Amino acid sequence: MKYVPSRSPCPIGRASRVLGDRWVLLILREAFLGVDRFDGFLGRLDISRATLTARLGSMVEAGVLERVPPRAKYARYRLTDAGRALQPVVEAMRDWGDAWLPRPA
Repeated sequence: MKYVPSRSPCPIGRASRVLGDRWVLLILREAFLGVDRFDGFLGRLDISRATLTARLGSMVEAGVLERVPPRAKYARYRLTDAGRALQPVVEAMRDWGDAWLPRPA
């Protein structure tokens, strides 16, 4: 999944190009909890290796995460300033889900 910037004049439309995928939001959740390695994300999410690779790459291209060091086999994924700025958005989604969506039995 290659990141292609949106040309939408609407900021919500542009943001949805980055954040409109459920895996991206779940990867962000884990990054906010301190996960920073590929295997860490893989172990905490029910996601395939290929999907995780694609989403992490897209998030790096979008400037939400950085890969440190960039070409290392066992790199860490760190939130950029843009990624850290998403924390209140993800927390608001969590709060909304708690308030309005039923919990599984």
